[in-house]
Amino acid sequence: MIQTVRRFLLGRSFHYGWVIAITGTLCIFACLGLGRFSLGMLLPSMGEALSLSYGQMGIISTVNFIGYLVAVLVSSRIMALVGGRNLITMALILVSGSMLMISRATSMQEIMVFYTLTGMGSGFANVPIMALIASWFSKKIRGRAAGFSVVGSGFAIILSGIFIPLLNSISAEGWRINWLALGSLVFICSLVCYITLVNSPADLDLRPAGSDGEEELKAGSAARDDLPIFSPIVFHIAGIYFLFGFTYVIYVTFIVTAMVQDHGYAESAAGTFWSWVGLLSLVSGPLFGTISDKLGRKTGLALVFSIQAAAYLLVAFRLPELCLFLSIGCYGIVAWSIPTIITALVADHAGPRRIAAIFGFVTFVFGMGQILGPAIAGFLAEKSGSFHHSFLLAAVMATGAVGLSLMLPAKVKM
Repeated sequence: MIQTVRRFLLGRSFHYGWVIAITGTLCIFACLGLGRFSLGMLLPSMGEALSLSYGQMGIISTVNFIGYLVAVLVSSRIMALVGGRNLITMALILVSGSMLMISRATSMQEIMVFYTLTGMGSGFANVPIMALIASWFSKKIRGRAAGFSVVGSGFAIILSGIFIPLLNSISAEGWRINWLALGSLVFICSLVCYITLVNSPADLDLRPAGSDGEEELKAGSAARDDLPIFSPIVFHIAGIYFLFGFTYVIYVTFIVTAMVQDHGYAESAAGTFWSWVGLLSLVSGPLFGTISDKLGRKTGLALVFSIQAAAYLLVAFRLPELCLFLSIGCYGIVAWSIPTIITALVADHAGPRRIAAIFGFVTFVFGMGQILGPAIAGFLAEKSGSFHHSFLLAAVMATGAVGLSLMLPAKVKM
């Protein structure tokens, strides 16, 4: 069956790399979109049912990122042993199984254990799929391809914003039904990934999409297969990714709860807003990935962080309702742009055999930011009784990321 599907797709007029990119969209939809970003919609009802405090909600998010962090530390080594396709499939099965177990959990401790495993599965899937996509496309269209893949999270946000409140309204145990349904959907995604993913273009006697002989020669002098992890450019990229991890996760984890608790919106109304974030985010990856292809990675990163800082400031204060709409619009339009550009930036500097290792390291540092972000934001909200200081902190850190992005080299020297 697998060979039949691949032969059919190879016979189409488009490069098989776009099959990898579309499958990447599905993988990100499952491992990050459903495995992580649905949590913001699930927290209010789950928190009420289990009597969770703001701090405990932050801890649940944090343990997920701890699991993610552990996974990205070793994902490149495991990928080298079993291959990206096999690792991604097994990782999604882990995400699915742990989400199904959360649907049966009865205590904070059980949720922490299983959601840690969800985070591990997310990390084991995310690093290899982004490395795979980077290796399947040439530098000139790499940002666009990565951009199409990361919008999978946007589709998941739309889904969770619509259906999670709907299922919650059916039953007092609606949050359990939601975890069960989402976990089952992730399992279906794992089967599709197993069928369509291929570890490298060479396995199908292809070159990366968009490549030609001259470009490959130039890229070979710029992207290094001996690039060490402990090099200035890698640490620079990792620092930028850390600030993104720290800031975006505060918004993703707490915006729905803040709308319900601080702004008095019903859960269904907050879900509609969250769906708008998902809808707007569908253009974020392709749009800003293409901008970074055309204008350079540093320009793309600085632009995105500036817009994100505005989104955090607009929701940090009790401003007119229009500002809340603008915040959601600003966040949605750039939501998945940073992972898109970071993936392309890593592949610009690292050769094919180093992409997974370098991307794994910068994602590890990114994960550290994700751990600190919700923990500190939850603590600040617990002490102050609102999320004002949490979102203000995110805005300050995002502004710092603008400066760090502008310090990147203008381009990779050929």
